[in-house]
Amino acid sequence: MALNIEQRIDRIEVRLEELGFWRERETVEIGGWTINGVPIAVGAPWPGRDGVQGFAALAGVPGHWPLGETRLQLDLGGEALVSLRYADEIVSLGNDPYHKEFHVRANSFGIEAEAVARLPFGEPVRSPHLNVARLAWIDPAVSSLQLRLRLIVETAQILEGHEVVPHLVAAAEEAFYMLDWPSGTQDYIARFAPEEGQQRIWQLPPLKANPAGLTEDQRISVMKADMFLIDRLRALQKRFPPQGEIVLTGHAHIDLAWLWPYAETRRKMRRTFSTAVSLMEGSNEYLARSGFRFNQSTAQYYAQIEEDDPALFERIRAKVKAGGWETVGGMWVEPDTNMPTGESLTRQILYGQRYFEQKFGVRHRVCWLPDCFGFSGGLPQLLRQGGIDSFFTIKVNWNETNTIPGDLFWWEGIDGSRVLAHTFENPWHGYNGAVNPLCIASTWKNFKQKTVHPASLLAVGYGDGGGGVPPEYVEREMQLRDFPALPAARWGRVEDFFAGAHDTAKKAQLPVWQGDIYLELHRATLTSQSAVKRAHRQAERALITAETLGSIAALLGAEQPESLEHIWRVVLKNEFHDILPGSSIAEVYDDAERELNDACGRALARQQMALSTIVGKLPDGDIDDAVVVVNPSLSRRPVRVTTTDGAHFASADIMPPLGIRVFSRISLEAQPGLSVSEAHIENAHVRAMIGLDGTISSLVHKATGREALAGRGNQLWVYPIDKPRNWDAWDIEDDYARKGIELIRPESIKVIESGPARAAIRVVRRFRASTVTQTYALEANGSRLDIVTEIDWHDRHCLLRTITPVSVRTTHATFEHANGVVRRTTHDNTSWDQAQFEVPGHRFVDMSEPGFGVALLNDAKYGHSAKGNVLGLSLVRSPVYPDPLADEGGQRFTYALYPHAGDWYEGRVREEAEDLNQPLLAATASGVAHLTLEPVGTDGIPAALSGFKPAEDGNGLIFRVYEPAGRRGDFALRVPNGWKAGGSLSILEEPMDRGEGAELRPFEVRTWRISRG
Repeated sequence: MALNIEQRIDRIEVRLEELGFWRERETVEIGGWTINGVPIAVGAPWPGRDGVQGFAALAGVPGHWPLGETRLQLDLGGEALVSLRYADEIVSLGNDPYHKEFHVRANSFGIEAEAVARLPFGEPVRSPHLNVARLAWIDPAVSSLQLRLRLIVETAQILEGHEVVPHLVAAAEEAFYMLDWPSGTQDYIARFAPEEGQQRIWQLPPLKANPAGLTEDQRISVMKADMFLIDRLRALQKRFPPQGEIVLTGHAHIDLAWLWPYAETRRKMRRTFSTAVSLMEGSNEYLARSGFRFNQSTAQYYAQIEEDDPALFERIRAKVKAGGWETVGGMWVEPDTNMPTGESLTRQILYGQRYFEQKFGVRHRVCWLPDCFGFSGGLPQLLRQGGIDSFFTIKVNWNETNTIPGDLFWWEGIDGSRVLAHTFENPWHGYNGAVNPLCIASTWKNFKQKTVHPASLLAVGYGDGGGGVPPEYVEREMQLRDFPALPAARWGRVEDFFAGAHDTAKKAQLPVWQGDIYLELHRATLTSQSAVKRAHRQAERALITAETLGSIAALLGAEQPESLEHIWRVVLKNEFHDILPGSSIAEVYDDAERELNDACGRALARQQMALSTIVGKLPDGDIDDAVVVVNPSLSRRPVRVTTTDGAHFASADIMPPLGIRVFSRISLEAQPGLSVSEAHIENAHVRAMIGLDGTISSLVHKATGREALAGRGNQLWVYPIDKPRNWDAWDIEDDYARKGIELIRPESIKVIESGPARAAIRVVRRFRASTVTQTYALEANGSRLDIVTEIDWHDRHCLLRTITPVSVRTTHATFEHANGVVRRTTHDNTSWDQAQFEVPGHRFVDMSEPGFGVALLNDAKYGHSAKGNVLGLSLVRSPVYPDPLADEGGQRFTYALYPHAGDWYEGRVREEAEDLNQPLLAATASGVAHLTLEPVGTDGIPAALSGFKPAEDGNGLIFRVYEPAGRRGDFALRVPNGWKAGGSLSILEEPMDRGEGAELRPFEVRTWRISRG
């Protein structure tokens, strides 16, 4: 009876399983184990499962076993760092579900392990046991044949329908016919007992201990069958040559924190990195001939390893120098790029590249961000200025609706800078690929640019929770070299792959993607875990301002300020793409909020030190009740300040950019015209009416006479159907608004402030177990209506949003992002438009028509919507996975409605958002002169300050701006006497040739060094 191909493959798989039972010639159990110094038997439960457990034992290899064929097999019951102590060295290895078998280097050695009762994705092992601890004498002939037959089966399955498949199946069958199978009952039954069917038998017969392995004649038949397969495969390869090329890079994606806290990540790093180094140091012939390569990004990891395990760090450095280990990425961590400011992204690159160069002697050309949730259009320019001309991710393949049309393409940023981008689509675990025909063939099949470039990249190795490449992957690559029809797959370096891709790009026309790369998935990461987002916003802002004040003080004669890199590193660490987006467990946020709040506190302390220094450098005078005001931005701003004694001022005075003004307290009179009642609040610029439902029934911009609203403003809606089909903390479904509950019955509305400088109305609302308290606040000289919000949240799977219909007609809304803005459609004409129902924005989103517009500003939020004429902002989400209490309890933030004349740029929307996020600074003083100082300034078209900081080499100050609106024109820097401004620098603070043209170009980031002399 003739079987079909599928049936024949099934038969091969059954026989292949049986062959595997003869792989181990002999085994010896390892006894004498202790856990934390207390004896424990193999198979016994751990005495406790919390924290790190210390295992120890001694192992001795039987004298007749060849060391090269001896393996240590361990399953301690969780994840572990295993150290094998030989007489002259210690070898450390990672032990997890994918790394259970290890080569040994001597006949006797000690075993020590630091183990946790967790699996790689943070899952707790509820009842951990010391499951397996033994030495095995492996039959290399059986192991080789078994793997080769497995690869033939996998190849036949993935190449279903290909002409080569019958030949592969026939070759495998012929190899089995060549085997001299053992059949002696006692040995056979004992060997075969682990088979699934045998394990289902009611009662197995008594099993022989230490059943015999293959005889020498049987082993020879195995070797002959293996050589037959090699010859047959090579012959088939000539007839069916490889189709395409895959560059393999060993990889272990390690989430800096996610379903485990950072303390566990530190252990994961040591386990994973030890495994990777051991693969390069091993004596196995496959390892010696394979050309195995491993890559690892993230300066933070190396800095941590340098601290935790200096010996391992030095082993890594040696492998980097030898070329087997490739450091990649050039950034401090793999950060989220939707939410950090442009200056934060700059520091990711600056401090990342500096670290890699200092410790490894390399700078990177490839940005390695496989797993981030969308990419800011401001990033390509920063990459190019940081010496990085290539970009890798696979996340664009996660889009649910639309597909970016290329996987080798130019990514063009908002300023026109380009980096060469590559993404691969591997259907089996993405960037955690395997060396198997499925990953290799599918990745090549899915490669869209195969007609212009001969190879695609494929990252392989267990990841997310670390682990990396198992030794079998190295053996698989060696064996696959003989296979027909499959794409050729070889280990290679990431930077070499991109160098070849750049050569192709010089000759071929590649697709171009302009602007931000919006991920049509994981939209809720812009809102989940609000507290860490606010702490991050405050910390990065506090650092930028602290550096600015310190630099201004230096211009006035103070000492060179110190680099704040050590504080920046804390902020950059917590920008990791599973921390800042809110997709981690509660323990991660306990750490992140504590670290960010501490970083913010240290930055604020430095602000006060610098402010005191500035005051001390002012000339003496006769003002005894002075208020010294400092503007830390490049925008002209009205004086709105609160002094340390609680006095608040909102005068008609204007602060110059980066300026210092000294006022007498009595001269800071509030701008007149402020009035308030429970139903209204207004000043000379705006008038707002508050309805009985707590919403804004009218908002009039007095200069134009325009009503800003097309309905009630600041409607608060709760959506209790915020229940994603998966990825709970990550996703918002497009039907969330189908069921909404508006909070329209306030508990109270009352005036709480009616001073000459500021007025405020408080509105208290409740939703089930939660309370939302909002204060409408207006400064005497203010042009925006602030909505100070305090929330006490105690409801799960509910989304709270504010929405405001505005009296503006436009097809596009403008959103701020890193170093500029992005315009997005307000309609749903196409599937691309429809997919953007929740989008990232920094400090503002604006809708404008010629002559008038309305902006929604915020100081801590990122998830926006702008459809039709409705501005929306997501305020709170409350998912239950992976943190059941996400956003539970209290939080405080402010957003604002800002009507204005002109479009967003003419209406100074960015400047108003800047004022909300970073108020002017004030100090009290006595005996100083009345004056206005502008220690540094600019001429030409308006620019935004990115950073004003000490140079990292200690030589002067670094002044960085960006053009925020897409304009170009003249621009010059003014510095005080005794100082000089040098030529244009890159973000790495090195000379940069920017070519000919305007002195400031659309969305351009420019940097100068200001030095004494």
